[in-house]
Amino acid sequence: MDCPLQRFRNLSRHGFDVTVVPADTSREEIEALQPDGIFLSNGPGDPEPIRYAQKTVAELMPKYPVFGICFGHQIITHALGASTFKLKFGHRGGNQPVKNVETGKVMITAQNHGFASDPDSLLKTDAVVTEVNMNDNTIAGLRHRHYPVFSVQYHPEAAPGPNDAVPHFETFYQNVKAFVDAREAGESKSA
Repeated sequence: MDCPLQRFRNLSRHGFDVTVVPADTSREEIEALQPDGIFLSNGPGDPEPIRYAQKTVAELMPKYPVFGICFGHQIITHALGASTFKLKFGHRGGNQPVKNVETGKVMITAQNHGFASDPDSLLKTDAVVTEVNMNDNTIAGLRHRHYPVFSVQYHPEAAPGPNDAVPHFETFYQNVKAFVDAREAGESKSA
């Protein structure tokens, strides 16, 4: 279900040059790379103790477009100041229905995680819940109210698996393009 090569292909297919850095890379090291956007991929385990990544992502969110999937979604949850909780059984497999609460559209997704975003803690942040898992009503997606930051609690790049969520890569591309266009317009005005 999880396929790093497919994730890379989806990013490349949508016009990205991809640079991969370890999870413990600092904000300063990331900014030195001059990224146009930040993609947070999946990973194993409990996101709560991974405070170094939460801190870095919190520092990057006001500065760059960010797209997180699975564990990356959970890191964004913590970076916003919210929390996660352990699911009784976890969500596993390629037939997980997710509903977009803004459009009403239902997608079939691939999931592989044991933690979920706590909805009560998200109420105190600048996050908007965008998607819910239809099996148990847990949060499956969110976006920031003010920054071009969004995340999903599943694998939009799943291979083999459903492709309903691949358009999230296009959304990320559009967020990054708007960011780059605004940055370049600002640079040309100051020149």
